[in-house]
Amino acid sequence: MSNVAQNILEIKKEIPAHVRLIAVSKTKPVSAIQEAYECGQRIFGENKVQELCDKAEILPKDIEWHMIGHLQSNKVKYMAGFVKLIHGVDSLNLLKEIDKQAKKNNRVQDVLLQCYIATEETKFGLSEEELIQILKSEEFKTLRNISVRGLMGMASFTSDENQIRKEFKSLKSLFEKIKTDFFSSDSNFSEISMGMSGDYKIAIEEGSTMVRIGSSIFGTR
Repeated sequence: MSNVAQNILEIKKEIPAHVRLIAVSKTKPVSAIQEAYECGQRIFGENKVQELCDKAEILPKDIEWHMIGHLQSNKVKYMAGFVKLIHGVDSLNLLKEIDKQAKKNNRVQDVLLQCYIATEETKFGLSEEELIQILKSEEFKTLRNISVRGLMGMASFTSDENQIRKEFKSLKSLFEKIKTDFFSSDSNFSEISMGMSGDYKIAIEEGSTMVRIGSSIFGTR
């Protein structure tokens, strides 16, 4: 059994059945993704549109591709026909472009709204105020070709577990608030994407439904 397969099986033992594993395959060769696929992994996350499209072309068609990186509006059209879930949506303009391209492809695109929960300046995401502003806007209510499936967030890159836990807790409570105020009758709004190789166990304890794991599966770059 390959290292990749072994790593996936180990991680899956630690993940409850209701939590989905997204194998973050960015910068990894097709052969490594194929190894993961052969041991049953079907959801893969990429952060560059070109790389995502190239890999999707070659690899098995039943793979569920997730776009997990910061997405520029002008790149949406290239992946609009097939990507399953876009994790990092952090502006109304980007939502509008995704809606437009999904309409052209005659499909409804699943998205997560990215919230800023970390203390670092470099992370992307919406503040609570910006998130609510988007959801209340008339423009948002006209978007017919997107389905908001939940929220996504990245904790600070720190060894302080209390800090990480606090940030994940804040995303969970924001999710509950947004669910109550805007999506109470929408059963699709159910996902909290938080947790990566270094902190996914804490994320799961705090209510994550999707973990994005790269280096613990494929090794460090």
